[in-house]
Amino acid sequence: MLTTQPSVLAVNAALPAKSVGELVALLKREPGKYNFGSIGNGSLSHLAMAAIALKSGTELVHVPYGSSPQAMTAVIRGDVQMAVLPAISVLPHAASGAARMLAVSSGRRSALLQDIPTLKESGIDVEADAWNGLIAPAGTPEAVLARLHREVVAILNDPDVRAKLNAQVMEPVGNTPAEFRAQIEAEIARWTPVIKAANVKVN
Repeated sequence: MLTTQPSVLAVNAALPAKSVGELVALLKREPGKYNFGSIGNGSLSHLAMAAIALKSGTELVHVPYGSSPQAMTAVIRGDVQMAVLPAISVLPHAASGAARMLAVSSGRRSALLQDIPTLKESGIDVEADAWNGLIAPAGTPEAVLARLHREVVAILNDPDVRAKLNAQVMEPVGNTPAEFRAQIEAEIARWTPVIKAANVKVN
């Protein structure tokens, strides 16, 4: 795994919810009334919101868009009331007051967004990390994999590289191939029941 990129549960600034708890209470009072945007069917932003609805016992209407900027624009305009999107897509609009960040979807607080609680801290047992990884073809010699790993870790530890990643609200990881495989397997186990329960289909 090269980097992780925290996603943020963002809501339209006019929505009367300043915390995840207040949002869940609002959704339960008026089930099916509110919409959420995503960057497409089966995307992390779709699965994260489906998981939030599932774990909180609420009903939401999904409206897919073609990109994070499009989905964020929909939140600002009120076409949808909320979305889980990459933090870099949300931060400028939160700073301007057009949107409100309620939680990060990562398993722990982001070092780059330390004041924003996680969904788990907020009472919703959902973890949805966006990440980038380096994958080699099956059968690649172990010596080649080991060298690639060493080189990647060295690059990720370069201060200039870290600074550029942080500017994109991305955190360098550089874990081992075995750790990366274990994380992929954990993600499959995490998302399979959500996909089935929400009947998520990619079109």
